[in-house]
Amino acid sequence: MKSIVTSLSAAGLIAAVLAGPALAQQAPLKIGVLTDFQSVYSDIGGAGNVEATKMAIEEFGGSMFGKPIELVTADALNKADVAATITRKWYEAENVDMIIDMPTSATALAGMEMSKQFEKIMIVTDAASSDITGKSCSPYTLHWTYDTYANAHTVGSAIVKNGGDTWFFITADYLFGHSIERDTGDVVRAAGGKVLGSARHPLNTPDFSSFLLQAQASKAKIIGMANGGADTINTIKQASEFGIVAGGQNLAGIVMFISDIHSLGLKLAQGLIITEAYYWDLNDRTRAFGKRFFERMKRMPTMNQAATYSATLHYLNAVKAAGTKETKPVLAKMRATPVRDAFTDNGVVREDGRMVHSMFLFEVKKPEESKAPWDYYKVLAEVPGDQAFRPLKDGGCPLIK
Repeated sequence: MKSIVTSLSAAGLIAAVLAGPALAQQAPLKIGVLTDFQSVYSDIGGAGNVEATKMAIEEFGGSMFGKPIELVTADALNKADVAATITRKWYEAENVDMIIDMPTSATALAGMEMSKQFEKIMIVTDAASSDITGKSCSPYTLHWTYDTYANAHTVGSAIVKNGGDTWFFITADYLFGHSIERDTGDVVRAAGGKVLGSARHPLNTPDFSSFLLQAQASKAKIIGMANGGADTINTIKQASEFGIVAGGQNLAGIVMFISDIHSLGLKLAQGLIITEAYYWDLNDRTRAFGKRFFERMKRMPTMNQAATYSATLHYLNAVKAAGTKETKPVLAKMRATPVRDAFTDNGVVREDGRMVHSMFLFEVKKPEESKAPWDYYKVLAEVPGDQAFRPLKDGGCPLIK
């Protein structure tokens, strides 16, 4: 009897293994948006990223393999341990197939560990550290929107070429800020400039006076803001109160968004040179998406929100093309298929996970140059992806032999 039970168990096990992919395919496709709903990065991602994901799902048709696509959301609280806990629960217990957003580099790296452990897909659309596709790269993570290397090389090199050859950084004191300072500093030094120092502040800092005083005392021509979201907005507002630009120093917004310009107003933001991957008023496709997003959110999308739409839609099309939710076939389709949508018309997913596409160098308009609400940018240059993003061979990604 014992041998019969054993053989039946073995037969059942074999049947379960063979049926595994089919059973997995029967479960609804589930996407998780892990974002910042209420803190320093909520404007650039947050509820807008959730809405962008919904727009992609609706555009795709709302279902996969005959079942409605499911969406779950949560706030990472910009804490790595919270991100790790949520991503583990989603992948392990809630059958989430893909997680998107990840508001900070620390939360992204924590989530990436869970993605590797469970061999499930993660698409980073908010976090910026170039380490995500460099030394910390993962076979299961894609980095979609921008990164500190691309922004540093697009904005930093343009400013140095125009005479801004001495820099002082005001830096968010975690991986994102450190990565901006490192990558931009490399650009400045490579161009013959000097980095005179830096002042590091905690995330979500209300008072930048001590950091701005250090920057002012450095006499650097350029004060590089190695921070983002509300921290960048507060830095610029308080720099104006200190008379820093009036005193002859200039601010460099290395990672800035249209939502930042909207919060600051053109009077305060005019003349800033910034880089973005998307602007709603670039062409017919960007305008069409921007207007659809505006109808739902009453504001134009940031590049992160447009990228979240793009990455979700690309993922859904890849699942359909692969005929399965299984991670490796889906990733293979995502890498094999060019990205052509409202976010970019020239995107390619590399083997290190980097989605390479054009970046744009913008100058913020003067108030009198703006003809309508959200008409904020003048295009200075389109930088091709192979010039903006770090070469594959230079990233230190262990996946690249």
